[in-house]
Amino acid sequence: MKHKFFETIKALDGQIFHLRYHQERYESVLKSLGMTEFKTLLEYLHPPHKGLYKCRVVYDENSLEVSYSEYVKRDVKKVKLVYDDSIEYAQKAINRENIDALFGLREGCDDVLIVKNSFITDTSIANVAFYKEGIWYTPRTPLLNGTTRARLLEMKKIVEADIREADLKKYTGVALLNAMIEFDIITQENAGEIIC
Repeated sequence: MKHKFFETIKALDGQIFHLRYHQERYESVLKSLGMTEFKTLLEYLHPPHKGLYKCRVVYDENSLEVSYSEYVKRDVKKVKLVYDDSIEYAQKAINRENIDALFGLREGCDDVLIVKNSFITDTSIANVAFYKEGIWYTPRTPLLNGTTRARLLEMKKIVEADIREADLKKYTGVALLNAMIEFDIITQENAGEIIC
């Protein structure tokens, strides 16, 4: 079966956000498949002029399709730690079976926080950052190097660190990072309180 990939791009009142990072990741995926010529995503994006929309660009080596849906934020306050030492999701692929299976283990929680080989990675929908002594740290070991994570690292607003499950109690704040929610702080008091 041919692999398909996607980008989720934020558009508010017709304005497209942080397109350079999505273009770079799109090109990086296609380069890994041996391609050397790429479409310019901006030419394909025509979001509605009113409202907050999620632009979904689905592509492979031969095709590119864009769809739009009004964005409704998933409220995440509590996460369940789940464990998978073999999970891989280095490219934003349509096939998310492994992540969906882990999400299915959340029980009464809002989402999962995936632990791989004792290291914190991501939730099912976002990279994460943890706050300690004036600095926001993001795991050096994400499953997916998200566009918001890449942008905030470039801006030096977050710093990479090895974060193990056992380290969570050392942090106070927790934030989720993705293209739609940007940098969403879900607690500032005690990182441990988000675990259910």
